[in-house]
Amino acid sequence: MCSAYYILIMPIKNPHPQNIIVGLSGGVDSSVTAYLLKQAGHDVRGVFMQNWEDDNTDEYCSIKQDSLDAMAVADIIDIDIDIVNFATQYKDNVFAYFLKEYQAGRTPNPDVLCNAEIKFKCFLDYAIDHGADVIATGHYARKEIRNNVHYLLKGLDTNKDQSYFLYRLKPYQLERAIFPLGDLEKPEVRRLAAEANLPTAAKKDSTGICFIGERPFRDFLQQYLPTNNGAMVTPEGKAVGEHVGLMFYTIGQRKGLGIGGAGEPWFVAGKNLITNELIVVQGHEHPLLFTDSLIMNDLSFTLPQRPPAGRYHCKTRYRMADSPCELRYIDNETIELVFDEPQWAVTPGQSAVLYDDDVCLGGGIIVSTDKPVIITNKP
Repeated sequence: MCSAYYILIMPIKNPHPQNIIVGLSGGVDSSVTAYLLKQAGHDVRGVFMQNWEDDNTDEYCSIKQDSLDAMAVADIIDIDIDIVNFATQYKDNVFAYFLKEYQAGRTPNPDVLCNAEIKFKCFLDYAIDHGADVIATGHYARKEIRNNVHYLLKGLDTNKDQSYFLYRLKPYQLERAIFPLGDLEKPEVRRLAAEANLPTAAKKDSTGICFIGERPFRDFLQQYLPTNNGAMVTPEGKAVGEHVGLMFYTIGQRKGLGIGGAGEPWFVAGKNLITNELIVVQGHEHPLLFTDSLIMNDLSFTLPQRPPAGRYHCKTRYRMADSPCELRYIDNETIELVFDEPQWAVTPGQSAVLYDDDVCLGGGIIVSTDKPVIITNKP
């Protein structure tokens, strides 16, 4: 499968230094990315991206501390850093989509869109305009060049591989991006940060949705979308509880349902948008929670040629094991994936990402499955 290739991401002394602008987030990963590139002799600058301004308080949002940490790192490794505001683009291209999807009963992944629309579009454009040859980020992913084609690969640290979040990068974006951490594992990254006396060495990794921070998700969403309470019902129509708004729940969710009684735990299996009912089932192995196939659209591919119909592996959520599947094109914009084994809690709005061994080929947004997960039409 693999001819001779050249790996761009090795942090070694380079006889041909590049102008590289690093996205410095104030976390340990981007800090070590900048440090390794500077050690390798490249001309390195940093950019801290301010992508959110609404309700930007210290109580929930870490952006102020993150920017201070990024500037401290830049000072220690002796590089310039700029703070660049992409808040308008983020609100128009990421946050508006996030709200639209939740309103439609789906569960979006804004981190995927943020990478495609902000970090590898707005930031990339900014960097090129300011003389960069390439940009670098702290993602755990790898890149190889084979016959002048840039391939996106999984990171070697299987616990941290982030290629799933990068699947919407197009060839022109991959050509101008490098991922210096792709061959490293997280403990080694923290060790390097400590050796370099970087203030982010022991900093906790950020979790959750970037613009929500640590604030309660339900409280945040209620600021932007109206809520409508309704019944929690079994597939047979028996009421077993009350939900506080369909948008606050996702397929496979167990916590926060508030359904008492004996027996196995309850899980969200579907949403009826017509009747405003949340469909719940008992037991992790309930058949309504398992999917044999899915339909996805809004396709995006990392290589110049889209993958032909055939056999691949797929992830329908981050950190799940690769699942063998058959890819079938319904039309030029729509794909059906048929799985070898039923998949648990496949969720409309999330991304299905295709792999050929370690190569991330791209994917699309899950629209529906073979189960009535999101009901939008009257029977």
